[in-house]
Amino acid sequence: MSCCGKARTRASTGTRANGFENNWPANEFPFGSVFFEYTGLTSMAIIGPASRKTYHFDGPGSRVMVDQRDSGSFAMVRALRRV
Repeated sequence: MSCCGKARTRASTGTRANGFENNWPANEFPFGSVFFEYTGLTSMAIIGPASRKTYHFDGPGSRVMVDQRDSGSFAMVRALRRV
């Protein structure tokens, strides 16, 4: 008889099914990060194509830390500037 409790315990300890650990802090990206500044007039939300994370720029001059994998796409957005 199989038990799903082991999978639940494994998930709660941060170990993925493939054996890798989630050792990075929650506020950092595992692949590095880049800051972008919003130069538009209002606010903007954008979804990173690689990370699938939603980034919120609250208004002109707001800076957001972006996953490095998303930075190439963000660099093509006119209202964003890498800082």
